[in-house]
Amino acid sequence: MNTSILAPPESLLEAQKVRLAIREGYDRPTAGMANGLTQVNMISVPQDWAYDFLLYTQRNPQSCPVLDVIDAGQFQSRLIQDKQHDIRTDFPRYRIWEYGQCVDEVNDATSIWNNHPDLVTFLIGCSFSFESALLNAGIEVRHITDQRNVPMYLSNIPCASAGRISGNMVVSMRPIPAAQVSQAVQITAKMPRVHGAPVHIGDPKSLGIADLSKPDFGDFPRILDGEIPVFWACGVTPQAAVMRSKVPFAISHAPGYMLITDVPDQAWML
Repeated sequence: MNTSILAPPESLLEAQKVRLAIREGYDRPTAGMANGLTQVNMISVPQDWAYDFLLYTQRNPQSCPVLDVIDAGQFQSRLIQDKQHDIRTDFPRYRIWEYGQCVDEVNDATSIWNNHPDLVTFLIGCSFSFESALLNAGIEVRHITDQRNVPMYLSNIPCASAGRISGNMVVSMRPIPAAQVSQAVQITAKMPRVHGAPVHIGDPKSLGIADLSKPDFGDFPRILDGEIPVFWACGVTPQAAVMRSKVPFAISHAPGYMLITDVPDQAWML
């Protein structure tokens, strides 16, 4: 991270306002919100599983780029200056996992965290953080245009396993006009800490995706004539690992419902 790049005061104020709105009940996907600031995925696992998970992220940096690790009993991130923030309340929606099954979705996870004080939290880079760069280059981001959640799919790409953790890569998809695909690749390749360049361009069947209109997470996409589906590694990959590995307990964000930080997107640009 380039720590010399700081968000302007007005951006920090906007991020603070968005987090407050979420804390007070705002419950929608966060793509396009607090434009220009980094958004992050989250997975929180028991201490007994934390080393395996950390090793899993290190072996799969494109899909699981770790931006922060928060110790058990701590609820604030170094990515946010505002001392009022709390990871238990500042994601719009959380998923609760038991032995690989999602058993609940909540908007405030404070009481659940209180019952599981040994959770270690990983904040993972998110492709929402390169969408500002795409928009600035004149490349439409369809799910922002349509005010929908980004479509995400469980692919057939295996991740490198680590200890008890294994799973396949989850990918997000954005339809890009054919003439702009190379530009989108060049832009996102400069931001590897937020998933970087696409992992696949074109035929979804090569990724084991039978029907683009039926994403595993998020909303179905609207694809126009002349557009090509472009797939990026996705920070929902840890949730797929939780499912496959049957972790006894975990808390994650709901796909597309991110934490907005105070770090500018440009800080991750090479």
